[in-house]
Amino acid sequence: MCRLGVDREEAKFTSPNAVPIGTITRNRARPLMVGVVLTAARLRQVAVVARDCGRVAGELRQTFGWAQPFHDPGVARFGLTNAVFAVGDTFLEVVAPGQPDTTAGRYLDRRGGDGGYMAIFQVPDLAAARSRLAGLGVRVVWTADLPDMAATHLHPGDVPGAIVSLDWAAPEQSWRWAGPSWTGGAPGHGPGGITGLTIEVKDPSAAARRWAEVLGTRSVSGGDPVTVELPDAGQRLRFVPVPDGRGEGITAVTIAGLPGGGPRVIGGVRFAGEEG
Repeated sequence: MCRLGVDREEAKFTSPNAVPIGTITRNRARPLMVGVVLTAARLRQVAVVARDCGRVAGELRQTFGWAQPFHDPGVARFGLTNAVFAVGDTFLEVVAPGQPDTTAGRYLDRRGGDGGYMAIFQVPDLAAARSRLAGLGVRVVWTADLPDMAATHLHPGDVPGAIVSLDWAAPEQSWRWAGPSWTGGAPGHGPGGITGLTIEVKDPSAAARRWAEVLGTRSVSGGDPVTVELPDAGQRLRFVPVPDGRGEGITAVTIAGLPGGGPRVIGGVRFAGEEG
C-alpha cells in the first residue's frame, strides 16, 4: 500500500507487535524467495497516482487481464483510495486522493495530471539500509515496523524523481502491502514482473547517482538515458530530462511478459514489455 504523508515527517506507524528498528538485523532468520536469495535492493512495487482510481485500475485490468486488485482500507488515513495488482511477484498500485489537501493531490497538480508516483524497493537488510540513509543525510518521512514487514519512506527533496521507499519483508517472498494472500507467504502467481522504470528529472546524472547511493549499488552508466542497474534483480532504472514546466515523476514501467499487446499509456504512464 502507498502509505506516505510527506508533510508529516514525524509520523510513524506502530502496532502492539511492532519491532524496534534496532532489532531488525541481517542475522534475523528469514525464509528465502522461491529459487532466489535476495542479496540486494529489488524494485518490488510501483505506485501510479490518478484522479480516478477506479477508472485507471479498471483500464489496467481490462488491458492486461490482471486479476482483481486488493483494496487496502488502511490508506484512508492518508486521505487515499487504492488498488494493488499482483504482476508476477511484483506489484502495481493505483492511488487517488479521496479528500482535499493530500500529498497525492498536490503531486497531481505539480505533475499536471496522472503519473508514476512511488517506487518501493525491497531490501535484504533494513538496519543496514537505514544506516546508509543516515550516512547520506537522506531524510526519512515515515516508517512502519511490523514483525513481518517494515517500510522507510524517503523525502522526495532528497531523492528526486519519485517518492522512494526501502521496505523489508519476512519471509522474503511475502508482501503484506498486497493484502492477506501475500501475508506470511506468497500465493500461486503468474510469471514475469516489473523490470524497470523511466524517471523524468531535472538532472538525470545527479539523480541517478543519488538513487544508486540510496539503493547501495555502484552500477551507474552514463549516456542517454543515464541508467542505474540492479543486476541481481535484473532491473534497470532510466533517468531522462523532465520537460520544461512539468514536475518530476515516473513516466514508464517495463514488465516482463506483459500481456495485452502493449505498449499502452494508462494513468499517465507508458507500460511496455521488455521489448516494447
